[in-house]
Amino acid sequence: MVLLNSEVGNFIISNGRRYSYFAGNNYLGLAVDARIKAAVIKAVEKYGVNFSASRHTTGTADIHLELENALASFKGKEDAVVFASGFQGNSILLEVLKGSYSTVCIDQSAHASILAAIPSNVAGVIFYDHCDADHLDELLENSGSSDALVITDGIFPLTGEIAPLDRIYPVVRKHHGILVVDDAHATGILGDTGKGTTELFGLCGEERIYQTETMSKALGGYGGFISGSRTLTALIRERSATYQASTALPPPIVAAGIASLRILGDNPDLRHQLLEKSWLLRQAIAEMGYRTTACRTPIIPVIFDAPEKARDLSHFLEENGVIVPYMNYPVRKEMHQVRIAVSVSHTEEQVSQLLELLKKWKTKNENSQNQESIY
Repeated sequence: MVLLNSEVGNFIISNGRRYSYFAGNNYLGLAVDARIKAAVIKAVEKYGVNFSASRHTTGTADIHLELENALASFKGKEDAVVFASGFQGNSILLEVLKGSYSTVCIDQSAHASILAAIPSNVAGVIFYDHCDADHLDELLENSGSSDALVITDGIFPLTGEIAPLDRIYPVVRKHHGILVVDDAHATGILGDTGKGTTELFGLCGEERIYQTETMSKALGGYGGFISGSRTLTALIRERSATYQASTALPPPIVAAGIASLRILGDNPDLRHQLLEKSWLLRQAIAEMGYRTTACRTPIIPVIFDAPEKARDLSHFLEENGVIVPYMNYPVRKEMHQVRIAVSVSHTEEQVSQLLELLKKWKTKNENSQNQESIY
């Protein structure tokens, strides 16, 4: 286990040792940004550490409204609503949309929060092949459903793949359905202004598409949010038991969100630098002969046919001062991999070190296999 003794930047201290850190989700380095730390300290001095009440009762502060206005502006929507955790977003949205659908169609590699969000009264739950719009179309045709809700990750957190919304959305529209995109790993990263996968595919203005999002990845803070029409946000505030019964986001978390949005707006090159750095690293890993994926995202998996190899690589890297975790993650589709997470703050020296170690491990592993085949 990686036990942190420091902040999570491009380096960490774990169990008293300094490591180069290619893990987690701090893609833009904002979790340790000095400007955000300063905003957090000011918020604690003014408001304390907790509002100690739900938003529905006495827990709403002026900075909550400021954050929601900033998120709505960032997303180009009428309003936004924030809540305790990005994990809750899918449950909240499917809860308030209840009655608009009777069948839920889920990508087979969907995040655990999507599986947990399915209401208990939904009888029809269908899993379509990973990122396969044709299979989705076939399943919807066979189901005869005219009110399906299709839900997918925008960027899949294990593989870094981007859901092909340009192919999925036409299928959803053909069957008069609803599309929900969990854009936790795409917010602040994809699209011309960082709005996520809907912006990447030119779907921001389309009807019956909803996004659930978080401030805990690229934005460097914590807490989930949903943006949209005032009608949608009013439904969440009035009907969601999860939202109503949760303690309001604490002042330092709210302040971090406001500050990170300001930095993101002032520094659009951050995400471009990140995606370019990620792409070059991904290409170099693929050229070594490792199996990986081909999307321009900061998540780079190294995929194996057996868990032992993935564990061994992760352990080898850690022994040599680099943290890249072996992933044993709750999804339906089993996959053995280490997950490299790229941050814009990673230096050229760190990237070179990682590539050199990957090359060294591969050579060592291949030599070992050759010796075994001789005997």
